[in-house]
Amino acid sequence: MRYDEFNELKEVKDPKNPFCNLYYYESGECFYIEPVFYTHLRGFKDLRGEQDYARILKRMEEVVKKNKKVIFTGNYECPQTEADDDFIILEINDITDPLCIFVEDKSRGSDYGD
Repeated sequence: MRYDEFNELKEVKDPKNPFCNLYYYESGECFYIEPVFYTHLRGFKDLRGEQDYARILKRMEEVVKKNKKVIFTGNYECPQTEADDDFIILEINDITDPLCIFVEDKSRGSDYGD
């Protein structure tokens, strides 16, 4: 799947990770973005608006430039992406919490029994 937010970056198909996009900056830094992370990312855009979304994308770029190799995952404990040990693994809250951009999760299970 192509993510418009990263059109300016080089996308590489990784046969080990067919469901995760791998992007490279011209300077060599790279990152994987898993579908669940992207869903969370788009949720922040829908709930918080363009201004906060731009801040999140900028922070993602800063983190990748600093750490060189990043996996943006939906679940830190069970990432989909298979990569070398030199990649750091981050969830959406690792990006949004330091920016003080929060979304309250009001979902909960049903109060009704079966």
